[in-house]
Amino acid sequence: MMQLFYDVSHQCSKITTERYSTSFASAIKLLHKDLRTPIYNIYGFVRFADEIVDTFHAHDKEALLQQFKKETYDAITRGISLNPILHSFQETVNEYKIQHNLIDAFFYSMELDLNKKKYDRTEYDSYIYGSAEVVGLMCLYIFCEGDQKHFDELQPYAKKLGAAFQKVNFLRDLKADCEDLNRMYFPGCDFNNFSEEAKQQIEEDIQNDFDEAYKGILQLPVKARFGVYVAYKYYLSLFRKIKRTQARRIKDERIRIPNYGKVVIVAKAGLRSQLNIL
Repeated sequence: MMQLFYDVSHQCSKITTERYSTSFASAIKLLHKDLRTPIYNIYGFVRFADEIVDTFHAHDKEALLQQFKKETYDAITRGISLNPILHSFQETVNEYKIQHNLIDAFFYSMELDLNKKKYDRTEYDSYIYGSAEVVGLMCLYIFCEGDQKHFDELQPYAKKLGAAFQKVNFLRDLKADCEDLNRMYFPGCDFNNFSEEAKQQIEEDIQNDFDEAYKGILQLPVKARFGVYVAYKYYLSLFRKIKRTQARRIKDERIRIPNYGKVVIVAKAGLRSQLNIL
């Protein structure tokens, strides 16, 4: 009967992913079946922590985050939690021997979101590492399935991909972050005077992250390559759409890829994969 508890916990992580991010959920389904559950488990954990700091405004967010952090480490130590999201996450952490310093860095970035409103370059880089790059590294543990040499070789690329995704999110969500949460992640930027020049400098940085990340995608194990490539193509398409959008519009609306566009991305990626021309 213990397996039933595990299955229910895994389903909670999967449902969380599907409800919060249809794009990531679609990409995960394109991974080899052996990899899907642990990636859902990571996403569910990350999503819940992010939800605490971004939306639980009517509650003591700091207390909730600290409780969630303590319960996370308790779950990892005990090998079990009655919180199904944390139970799934601890299982993945312990099975794949994910380093705890990655979890530490993630919680540090989440703690910054509680009160910090502006960032200098050093703080920005630190936040990106903890909120996004370490998530890429957690996933890389799954993709490499214990091959430490391959993991070490792909680490820089996994970090770049996580950074690219996060920075695109920052541009896409600029209006909500600034107006609703009073946050500006980009160093030296002012929402009220967000210029084309500032936008272009940010885009050049993101493009470099995408270019480097692509090199690593080509070296991923075959079980992971196609699913990660589709996620990369989705975010790259979103990024290109943002690049074509004027800075003043970025301040006024959230740029999206429509559902039919996502279908086209998957279809084109599938064709390229069949032709072995990723």
